[in-house]
Amino acid sequence: MRIGELSKRTGVSPRSLRYYEEQGLLTSSRSDAGQRHYSEAEVQRVSLIRQLFDAGMSSRVIATVLPCVETPGDPGIVELAFATMTRERDRIDADIAHLIETRDALDVLIRANSRHRAELSTAREPAAQAS
Repeated sequence: MRIGELSKRTGVSPRSLRYYEEQGLLTSSRSDAGQRHYSEAEVQRVSLIRQLFDAGMSSRVIATVLPCVETPGDPGIVELAFATMTRERDRIDADIAHLIETRDALDVLIRANSRHRAELSTAREPAAQAS
């Protein structure tokens, strides 16, 4: 199938599909006119690539994990993919912890600002009553 059809079937833009190919995540054959042609298997592969991107993995990391799908019986590849996914999960956990710390710091500022706003509101009320 051509790139337009793969795009329609996967919901991934042709530009992204070309990027996947540039990164070595996706392969195609070329017609004599230079048009890309993809096999039926590439539909599932694109879906998997999207899931991996959605999980926060970079194209470099995805390139490390994908061989596990291609040769699932190779213990070395399976172990490498497992180690990579575990490392990525640890990285995401660290990112989440940092975001929680950032949110907590913002909550402190919001509480302080809320108190300040309440003080300003209280200070304005007597002035408004005096007028």
